[in-house]
Amino acid sequence: MKETWRWYGPLDQIQLSEIRQTGAVGIVTALHEIPYGEVWHRNTIVKRRDKIKAAGFEWDVVESLPLHEDIKRGMGDLSTLFANYRQSMANLANEGIQIICYNFMPLLDWTRTNLKSPLHNGGTCLRYSAFLMAAFEICMLKRKDAEKDYPSKVIEGAYNWFARSTEKEQSELLNAIMAGLPGAYDRYDVEGLRYALKSYDGLSVDDLRANYQLFLNEVVPTAQELGIKLCVHPDDPPRNILGLPRIVSDSKDIDWIINAFPSHSNGLTLCSGSLGASPNNNVVEIAQRYADRIHFAHLRNVRKEPDGSFEETAHLEGDTDMAALCKILLDEEKRRRQQISGDWQIPYRPDHGHELLSDTERGTFPGYPLIGRLRGLAEIRGVIHALGS
Repeated sequence: MKETWRWYGPLDQIQLSEIRQTGAVGIVTALHEIPYGEVWHRNTIVKRRDKIKAAGFEWDVVESLPLHEDIKRGMGDLSTLFANYRQSMANLANEGIQIICYNFMPLLDWTRTNLKSPLHNGGTCLRYSAFLMAAFEICMLKRKDAEKDYPSKVIEGAYNWFARSTEKEQSELLNAIMAGLPGAYDRYDVEGLRYALKSYDGLSVDDLRANYQLFLNEVVPTAQELGIKLCVHPDDPPRNILGLPRIVSDSKDIDWIINAFPSHSNGLTLCSGSLGASPNNNVVEIAQRYADRIHFAHLRNVRKEPDGSFEETAHLEGDTDMAALCKILLDEEKRRRQQISGDWQIPYRPDHGHELLSDTERGTFPGYPLIGRLRGLAEIRGVIHALGS
């Protein structure tokens, strides 16, 4: 398995020279400054790639080549958006970059309610609190029918929190929920989010799947021609958010995606934390089932709670057996090495880390500190070494 590191380019407080000291050999990044739906021009790709190469790395994975929201909504000038996406893929492939991670989550990317939840050791972690999310949806956003999405005890906790919360605490909650969009240009206040959600009124699971099918039909044939491996990232968390449907949350969803356009170019980003946040998902079994379609892996761990809350744990703690998961990925690499000519490695990165020691002073993107991720990388490296790779 190839060790990689997510880097946000010019937006990142962590320098490539610091990443070199982690031992990672590949970079996962994107052109975050380019608005969604526009072409990634070849000269811009080359400039970023050459900067990465000059620092001693390869640009192994694009995360993400984002989809414009009109594709998910199925509205607007889709022919131009699809043409731009195909052109961006071609420009990336021409520069030797052939793995593209993307997601199909409407409006919001990963969602948390606490960005600095305290840990027993003095560090902090990302956390999703069911009652805080309910408080936001029911009491702050005032979304119609939001109470139907939460159990009664969670709703009670939401009202209790809101009744005693300060304006500052409510603002912090909004900022936390918006923080999962590091490369996007849209940041919403409550009224702005309410307005943005209107454009999704009436969007059903079937509608979203139809729009996803169209996307696959439009881009996977080009990916096949270019040797591009597209790998969808699971929903985070794997449940409906803000009344919006999510369709990459469990093994049934993955089955649908894989069968919607049968092609090696239509694959999966295995995110053990995203899938692991649902009590209905066995991440190890999912990895085993779809091993031959895993093109990229995010390795992290979470600890779930009965009310639907969860928090990010250290990489070898939490609910997912990380050693068993790594064993499956290593076995799949062995199979590829024996049966497939060409690149057989699965790039992985330590995803989300605790803020530890001087991390708190860096101002990095939430979930992407230096020391916390270095700890995760070192732990996973040890597991892989112990398994004999």
